[in-house]
Amino acid sequence: MQGIRNLTEGPVNKQLFRLAIPIMSTSFIQMAYSLTDMAWVGRLGSEAVAAIGAVSILTWMTCSLLLLNKVGAEVSVAQSIGAKSTDDAKAFASHNVTISIIFACLWGLALYIFTYPVLDIFHLDSEINFAAGSYLRVVILGFPFIFASAAFTGIYNAAGRSNIPFYISAAGLVLNMILDPLFIFVFKWGLQGAAYATLLAQTLVFGLFIYKVRFKDRLLDGFSFFTPLKKVYTRRIFKLGMPVALFNTLYAIAGLFLGQIASTQRGHIGLLAYTTGGQIEAVSWNTSQGLSSALSAFVAQNYAAGKISRVVHSWRTALWFAMVFGSVFGLALIFRGEEIFAIFVPIREAYEVGGEYLRIDGYSQLFMMLEITMQGMFYGIGNTVPPAIISIVFNYMRIPLALLLISLGMGISGLWWAVCITTILKGIVALIWFLAIRKKKFARVEVV
Repeated sequence: MQGIRNLTEGPVNKQLFRLAIPIMSTSFIQMAYSLTDMAWVGRLGSEAVAAIGAVSILTWMTCSLLLLNKVGAEVSVAQSIGAKSTDDAKAFASHNVTISIIFACLWGLALYIFTYPVLDIFHLDSEINFAAGSYLRVVILGFPFIFASAAFTGIYNAAGRSNIPFYISAAGLVLNMILDPLFIFVFKWGLQGAAYATLLAQTLVFGLFIYKVRFKDRLLDGFSFFTPLKKVYTRRIFKLGMPVALFNTLYAIAGLFLGQIASTQRGHIGLLAYTTGGQIEAVSWNTSQGLSSALSAFVAQNYAAGKISRVVHSWRTALWFAMVFGSVFGLALIFRGEEIFAIFVPIREAYEVGGEYLRIDGYSQLFMMLEITMQGMFYGIGNTVPPAIISIVFNYMRIPLALLLISLGMGISGLWWAVCITTILKGIVALIWFLAIRKKKFARVEVV
């Protein structure tokens, strides 16, 4: 098949990290979009940061929905490649792109209609609420581009070509970094300027994907971007991607309530600390997500090809990397949380509250990376339900636990500890669950 890299042969560690490093880098670039906006908007004042923070929870929900086709493409296309089924690989690619655009339009319309009723959850001042809504409605215009780009990313990852999404995302980030200060301060568009900069960057990314897939690479022999949906392919994509999209969406909904609790405790500073702290924490989250996506694609090809020893080898390598990185980053947050937070929001009250969030959250970083790395293993073998159950149960446990700790007199620190404790539990349970099903799933004839 055109443009495919075979992951079922060659040195395991080299293949895995050759696939993982561009995906990790792409994840960092996607995180950098938000941090770039936050860094520039932070110069406009804490109210502007709170507005963009409120929107970030809704864009987080959006990113959760697009995982339906990113993960659906990574697993369905990669398993088809591993099984040497060209027609199925092309059909899954076409279906994932088509479904992603349909979802983008439906979700964008719903969010546009209910923008202000949703933002009212945070009980922000009317000026902050209006600014957040205006920002969000510009961002919504880019939904078809980011949903389709996520599907293209999953297809390239499945094909072992993870370097392509990295280069394309890097081009978008460079444009965003140039346009942010230009639109915000030179043109004096303020918060709206950050939204338009992001929209144009996302448009560029989408355009580059179209060019690479259709004209430059002819990936999968030139699959169609729009296709009549067939039940057999659509059902498989939803079976793989829906649990992932569902638990991430419910995670984001839980984030809405946790953001409300933070706002109730410390006003817009509390919400700012929660949302900005989460974006800083995304350094480890995106590292593990990148590793997880690479592991998912690598395992999917080798599992479908019956190369079980390569699957086990890749899992052990990924696990060790996640544990080392999680420990190092966790220590950085514990001992330098306040200083790190102040880089992005140099307002004393904000970085004191946000620094405490990062210090407490530092204790859970290793376990967060463990959980997300294990998700890659589950996805690769086509079993996306266990991570969904683990995430939904423990993420929603955060709400009553936070309220309990706050009622005991811990204040907003109770919310930070609720997040930390449940994250630790998720990592432990994910590892135990996988070990429990490992023998059954790997009881297959090894193909040499």
